[in-house]
Amino acid sequence: MISAHKIVDTHTHICDSSFDPDRMDVLERAAEAGVGAIIALGEDMPDARRNIELADRHPIIHPAAGLYPTILDLNQAQQMQLFVRKERSKLVAIGEVGLDFWVVKEAPQKELQKEILKGFISLSKELDLPLNIHSRSAGRHAVALLLENGASRVQMHAFDGKASAALPAVEAGYYFSIPPSVIRSRQKQKLVKHLPLSCLLVETDSPVLGPEPNKRNEPANVAVSIEAIAEIKGIRQEMAAESVIENTRLLYGNLRPRAS
Repeated sequence: MISAHKIVDTHTHICDSSFDPDRMDVLERAAEAGVGAIIALGEDMPDARRNIELADRHPIIHPAAGLYPTILDLNQAQQMQLFVRKERSKLVAIGEVGLDFWVVKEAPQKELQKEILKGFISLSKELDLPLNIHSRSAGRHAVALLLENGASRVQMHAFDGKASAALPAVEAGYYFSIPPSVIRSRQKQKLVKHLPLSCLLVETDSPVLGPEPNKRNEPANVAVSIEAIAEIKGIRQEMAAESVIENTRLLYGNLRPRAS
């Protein structure tokens, strides 16, 4: 166990079908590893509904709702915004949303992607919900768009850019979540090294981005992220855990298992 305190896995897809056979076991292993809460991200409307259903059954789960950035559909984006407004009291974040220039390469599609993200930024400000942001191959662009549109409560998930591209976001008070794949990613290791401890969160992005490639990841592996942050920063694991816990509280409030 990492600490007497409780770590939050700030980005996981626990609704993924790969967890259907043993989801309860996965959640029990997470709790045993010191995980006190799991933020369940969605990519579309079925995910959003599923996350709320799972949260009703499993108090450790806190649901979010969003539209994955490669879904370039204004109608679906509008429907998701309506859903988030309706379910505001149950949700802890809008996500995952953002930009993805690794998949989306044509200029008109990129502009549509930006317009959709702008809508979610506006919704975030209206409802005072944090944004859980995907920015694959688009880190600098995503940060610029967020800043230009006044986003204030932001988590940059699995940021794949250079630390220099992250610094304007750090200055704006945004947070960066580190997945267990940090132990095999030179880019993630450099990011942890150069960003201040005060802006770091942990995530797993389960079932992907685990410590081993091509093996299902799960929330218990946030322990790997904590250990890596401590090693890279040259600090005790307890100090890394305490900082991550405080950073998470500042962005999301006190997330803990709800009374079932």
